[in-house]
Amino acid sequence: MAAEMQRFRTSEDDDDEIDMDVKEEDDDDDDDDDDEEKNMATPAMVGVDVGILSTSSSNNFMQHHQFQEQPITQGGGSRRCRPQEEKERTKLRERQRRAITAKILAGLRRHGNFNLRVRADINDVFAALAREAGWVVLPDGTTFPSRSQVHATRPVGGTSPAVVTLSSPHTPAEHTSPTSLRGISPGYQSTVNYNASHMKGSFVPSSSPYDVSSGARSQTSAMMGDGGGMLSDPPLGVSIDSVQNRQVIDVSGKVQERDFAGTPYVPVYVMLPLGVINMKCELVDPDSLVKQLKILKSIDVDGIMVDCWWGIVEAHAPQEYNWNGYKRLFQIARQLKIKLQVVMSFHECGGNVGDDVCIPLPHWVAEIGRGNPDIFFTDREGRRNPECLSWGVDKERVLRGRTAIEVYFDYMRSFRVEFDEFFDDGIISMVIVGLGPCGELRYPSNPVKHGWRYPGVGEFQCYDQYMLKSLRNAAEIRGHSFWGRGPDNTGSYNSRPHETGFFCDGGDYDGYHGRFFLNWYSQVLVDHGDRVLSLAKLAFEDTCIAAKISGIHWWYKTASHAAELTAGFYNPCNRDGYATIMAMLKRHGAALNFTCSEMSMLDQHVDFSEALAEPEGLAWQLIL
Repeated sequence: MAAEMQRFRTSEDDDDEIDMDVKEEDDDDDDDDDDEEKNMATPAMVGVDVGILSTSSSNNFMQHHQFQEQPITQGGGSRRCRPQEEKERTKLRERQRRAITAKILAGLRRHGNFNLRVRADINDVFAALAREAGWVVLPDGTTFPSRSQVHATRPVGGTSPAVVTLSSPHTPAEHTSPTSLRGISPGYQSTVNYNASHMKGSFVPSSSPYDVSSGARSQTSAMMGDGGGMLSDPPLGVSIDSVQNRQVIDVSGKVQERDFAGTPYVPVYVMLPLGVINMKCELVDPDSLVKQLKILKSIDVDGIMVDCWWGIVEAHAPQEYNWNGYKRLFQIARQLKIKLQVVMSFHECGGNVGDDVCIPLPHWVAEIGRGNPDIFFTDREGRRNPECLSWGVDKERVLRGRTAIEVYFDYMRSFRVEFDEFFDDGIISMVIVGLGPCGELRYPSNPVKHGWRYPGVGEFQCYDQYMLKSLRNAAEIRGHSFWGRGPDNTGSYNSRPHETGFFCDGGDYDGYHGRFFLNWYSQVLVDHGDRVLSLAKLAFEDTCIAAKISGIHWWYKTASHAAELTAGFYNPCNRDGYATIMAMLKRHGAALNFTCSEMSMLDQHVDFSEALAEPEGLAWQLIL
């Protein structure tokens, strides 16, 4: 009992000593009498040997922490002498601590985008991480689990666990979520008694309710009740071993499963094949499709997602729409009580990863493009990309008297009128609006047809006459007409950032002209999404709309984020390039479909190290 009580007192004395060291550096100019009063030593205790359990490499830390008696001064009191060299060592330790804190803050701001103030310290880091994990952190530092975590926790044996109640706001409770099938509880009765005097009970967060693996359902930890008693008899299916005077509880039996009936869940939609509707707008093999949909329905899939191709529906003449195949498909879905997510696909299919069919843009649009190729995106070498229309023609009447925005709106309005009954019945639950190549809000900066291969940085796609006109106008408004051109040192599609003068560390991307160009380039992307989504919201009224954003994760660990820049995401290490996009989506109440969220650094099919890629970091940036 005495040993355990002394362990906690020792920890508190160490904290007090660290606080005095830091305070001493700030008040170094005070007189010696004040220094002595601040550094009063606590009554000495000799020969206390305490061992603690550690999971880091410093397992022997505080293993033999001893206090030595201090000499008694003539003034009649126990005081600690602090020579000048010890003060210097204290200052050096504090400077090292601040340097480490600065590096931690820099890394979090660069890779995690935590909302930290400019002069944040390590306490702000702890608070941000705790809030991200779902905890509540008060201004005075008091930390406790949120109410949702408390209500979500269930005990293993059916007894309700007590919520942690702190006796003092300066005594935070530490909670460790279980990470294996073995829960380790202290083997000392005195420890339980000490904890009981500070807490009414122990709170153990449960594993995620969405982890349905058998291993995750078995994850538990030993829990102590209010009485502070240890588990004397193991429950059925549980074995108890002893490891270094600690009880190791091995949970190998069945764990009580929770009932999630009636609770919110994540709906599951399955994407149909791209060629389920042929070029004549006919449903391909409806009998086989019905069988497959019945299988999906039998396993409780909520719905399906299908592309409505502009090149099929409005193929032959402007404003002549053929929805026959889609109408038949939607009727089958309604009969089977399967919901629909519909994609307004204003791009061509074929030539990209995963494309197994070829669906071009409407024939009449292709004819216009042969006479005026500037309606398509164009790179610096003048190569056209007919995958989708350039955003430079959003307001240009080059499509038989209509602008591109008017063409998109007429198409969406026709769909809404044709399938009004499916909207009213709730069969169509979401409309995903295509905003660029592959339906994603980005520039076609990495086309395979033009020779791009992973992990090339790609090229800027702003060299059609309409985009260049917009760039020149922006440069003249800025007062630098010679900025009305694109950068000329960006390399080629397959260049690496360090091989170019624009994307390398300290390159032109961070110069005056580079920042102006990238700001204009990314703003054109945001403006295009804003215009199309505003009309989509007008066409579909109360129906949920969504937009797709591509996860350009390669070269994410470099300063320039070159691949993201050419795709239109102005997201270097010192700027959040997705904030304006997220604000635009929020303004229209649009959901986000992020196409990189399923990737992981553990994916063995992609070499992330060569490309300095970090898909998980990119995903966290968008989420936070």
